[in-house]
Amino acid sequence: MLPFSIELKPGLPITEQVIFAVKKAVVAGRLKPGTAFPSVRALSQELRINPNTAHKITATLVAEGVLVTTPAVGSIVAEPAGDDQRAKTALLEDELERLVVEAKNLGLGLDEVQTELAAHWKRLGKK
Repeated sequence: MLPFSIELKPGLPITEQVIFAVKKAVVAGRLKPGTAFPSVRALSQELRINPNTAHKITATLVAEGVLVTTPAVGSIVAEPAGDDQRAKTALLEDELERLVVEAKNLGLGLDEVQTELAAHWKRLGKK
């Protein structure tokens, strides 16, 4: 069983969906630092994806600092990076731009987006 939940949606790259699900679980505190992450084989079998795709997911999460890989231990959830707030905010720039574009395309106003954002923030129960 995977330590994070995911519902794969057609039309979106599986790699991006899994990476987002893992990051979401980390941010929500469901995956805590030091928690073992599934091996490439386990990830591949659980999600029924190609092992190369599972390897790409794990490698991306390691490269982004979400996971660390230790010989003989495997991959574990990394300790959060330092408190450099600016660097953390910079990680969200692309996603924020995408959100604003989609909201404007849908005709939503800033107040509506802020209300939905606050609801999602509260649901994840973080800070």
